[in-house]
This record gives sequence, C-alpha cells and structure tokens, in this order.
Amino acid sequence: MSVMRTKSIEQSIRETEDPDFALKKSLSWLDLTVFGIGVIIGAGIFTFTGKAAQAYAGPSIVISFVVAAVVCGLAALCYAEFASTVPVSGSAYTFSYASLGELIAWIIGWDLLLELALGAGVVSQGWSQYANLLLTDMGINLPDALAPRTDDNPGGQFNLLAFLLIAVLTALVAWGIKESMRVNLVLVAIKLFVVLFVIFAGIAYIKSANYHPFIPPAKAGVGSEGIKQPLIQAIFGFTPTTYGIGGIFAGASIVFFAYIGFDVVATTAEEARKPQRDLPIGIIASLVICTVLYVAVAFVITGMVKYDKIDPDAALATAFKDVGKSGYGTLISCGAVAGLTTVVMTLIIGATRVLFAMCRDWLLPPSFGRTNARTGTPVRITIAVGLVVAFIGSWLGNHIDLEEMVNIGTLAAFTLVSVAVPILRHKRPDLERAFTVPFSPWLPSAAALASIYLMMNLSIETWIRFLAWMAIGFVVYFTYGMHNSRLSGRAKEGELPSLTST
Repeated sequence: MSVMRTKSIEQSIRETEDPDFALKKSLSWLDLTVFGIGVIIGAGIFTFTGKAAQAYAGPSIVISFVVAAVVCGLAALCYAEFASTVPVSGSAYTFSYASLGELIAWIIGWDLLLELALGAGVVSQGWSQYANLLLTDMGINLPDALAPRTDDNPGGQFNLLAFLLIAVLTALVAWGIKESMRVNLVLVAIKLFVVLFVIFAGIAYIKSANYHPFIPPAKAGVGSEGIKQPLIQAIFGFTPTTYGIGGIFAGASIVFFAYIGFDVVATTAEEARKPQRDLPIGIIASLVICTVLYVAVAFVITGMVKYDKIDPDAALATAFKDVGKSGYGTLISCGAVAGLTTVVMTLIIGATRVLFAMCRDWLLPPSFGRTNARTGTPVRITIAVGLVVAFIGSWLGNHIDLEEMVNIGTLAAFTLVSVAVPILRHKRPDLERAFTVPFSPWLPSAAALASIYLMMNLSIETWIRFLAWMAIGFVVYFTYGMHNSRLSGRAKEGELPSLTST
C-alpha cells in the first residue's frame, strides 16, 4: 500500500487501448500549435501588458516578458520530453505517476485541476467584461445584478455572460475534440489578426522619446502588510521596489500569467496522431510564437504612450484613443472576445483530460471517466467540469480574487515536472525519447528553481488558500484514491464494471 508506488510507462500506454477509456487520435502538430496559441494569447496580452509596464517596469517590460518566457521555456522543454516519451492524457499528472510515485501524481493532478478550472473561470470573467462593452455599444444593457461586477457596477451578483459562455463551450467540448479544434482555429485566426493589427498599426505612432529611460530609475514601492505581502518579503525582509532591475523581475512575476496554458497542450497527448513528433513541436512552437508577439506588442504600446501614462485596465484600446484612433478600440474589443473564448475552451479541455486520467487510474470513481461511444469524449467529466467553472466564473470570482491562485498552481506543476525529468532518466534510461532536454540535470534544476522563485513572489494569502486546497486533496486521496487505485492491490482488472457508454 505504498503511496510512492509508480506505474510503468508501458502500463500507462497499454491502458490507452482500453475501448472504454479510448480517446480519438485526431490532432496534428498544427492543431496542437494552434491549440497552444489559443490558450496562451488571452488575458495577458489584453490586460497585463499595460498594467505591468505602468506599475513595475516601464518600457523594460519587454525584458520582463523575455524573463517570464525563459522560465516557461525551461519548463516547456521538460514537458516536451515527457509528452513525447509518455504520450498519455493527463500531462504532468501522468508524468509524475511514472517517475515520482502515486502520491506526488495525485498532488500534481489535484493541483492541475485547481490551475485549469480556476483559470477558465477567471478568464471567463474577463471575457464577459469585453462582451458587455460590445453589447453596451449596440445599445443592449444588462441589469446590474446580471452584469459583470466592476468598479462601476459593484452590485453585480451573477455574471450571466460568463455563465452562457461556459455553457456553450462545455457543450462544444463534449461534442468532440476535433470539432472544438475547428472552432478554436477560427477564433485564433481572429485573435492573431487583431494582435498583428495592433503591432503594425501602432508602429506609425511610436515616439522614440517614450523609450527614455528604457529602464526607469528604481524607487521604493509600497509594501503589503500581513497575509497580503509576498512570501519572499515576509521570509527575507526584502523591501519591494518598482522600476529598475527589481521592477523587471517584479514585472516578470506579473506577466507570467500571460504564458499560462502552454502546458495544456500536453494534456492532449493521447489524442495526437504522432505524439512523439507533434507534441514537442506544438508545445515549443506555440510558446515561441506567443513570446515574439508579446514582446512586439509591449514594445509598440510603450512606444506609443509614456509608461507612466499607460491605462493599466485597457492599455491597447486607450493607446490608440490617445493618438486619435478611438474607433480601433471596438476592433480590439472584438479581438479580446475571440481571444478569451479560445482560452476558456482550452482550459476546460485541459481540466477534463486531467480528471479523465485520474478516473482511469481509479484514483477517482472509474465509471465517472468513461468515454462516449459516439463523441469519443468523457461527457460526464466534461459536464461536471463545466458546472464547476460556471460557478467560479459566474459567482465565486465576483467575491474572491483568484488570479494568483492560478499562478501558484501552474508554478507548482512546473516545479514537479522539472524535477521528474532527471529522475525518470535515471530510473528508465532504456526508454526511447523522441525529444530530450539538453544539459540534464542542470537545465531541469534551473527550471524548478526559477519556478520556486516566482512562487515565493506570490502573497501569503495565496499560499494559505493553496495549502487549504491541497489539504482537501489529501483527504480525498487517503480516504478513497489510495485504497481503490489500480496499483493498490485490491483493484483487479476483472472487477471493473462495464463502462460501455449507453
């Protein structure tokens, strides 16, 4: 009954052939790349660029994006090696099961559910705000109680737009992965058009004087108190600063949210046609493309508007308004609506695939994870995830700030995946690896340390909530998962009830 028991790679792959738990293999490297771009480009580029430039780094926010991309890139290499070696649904959860043991796999799976479900709910709220602006422009005004909660509408109680978005996307995801990817492709095309429009239209309005100083002089920041302060500040007594070199790294911690989601590509490993080739391409290509676009947008916006004059809430639209092109704001809002739609959809897909993998391992009730014979998707899980995300997006997110919870969940996953790479190399040197992380174990170790550093920049309050969530996970594991796991010794393959979809 050891909680550190591991499941062999061969067993993980063999279980994908079970007809009751089989996912359709229909995704190409292009699908995976578009999938990655779809989930990465979203709230970060439309909101966090201006906020971080104005409050933390000035024009050097360009460097902040590069720093955050390096951290993500190190983790991406680790994900690419695992995903091509273990082409099984579940992402970091499955990788950890094969290398670190069942308890660690459960922790990372529980952690991924936090990241993906909360992320989808948080982004759906951002989507609803842009959608509400478009409706208002068309003369359609929702009742205050059903409109998104903002500073101008503190009375928002139920976010109707977020709820409707999640309901539609849940139905689409349940319908089929290929159908979801077709919709994703169209929306990503719209989003990329708007991003490229911002870049090329904005170049004409750049004033070189706005780049001076490129790295503004550092100045003392306003420190948070109590549980609101960053953990690193409480432990080491660091005095927070804005701008300067410290501002660049503080900005990197903020814009890190802009990169969240590339790891979701790994959750679709089992649905790729040629996972050993397509997964590394999809993960790394989507990250590289998005980094280039982020840096370009940040460079243009800080060139159009002096950094201390940037609107932190609507940087892109306001930048064009400031140069007399207010009509472009509507186009940018349309791009934001399309862009955030793809983010919510892909995060829902990621959450369902992680939960599916945990059910297939019997750490959660296996009958809950059966796939539908017609759609080839886990319909029950998809509906359950959709209900949870709808609750977060339409109600819970109105009362609790959840963005940092998404960050800490993602960084925890990055840390464990990075640690797992050299461990699996040591335990299974015989495995065929289509892609390998260079300079192992040094590069994976650097990825883990960088992720831990960014985690320590998050508030104590976020850490408390994270630990509370993990405590709930431990209760579920020790009361159910540990005793019913496929590896527990109690569960026999022949005892599995019929999971044929009706």
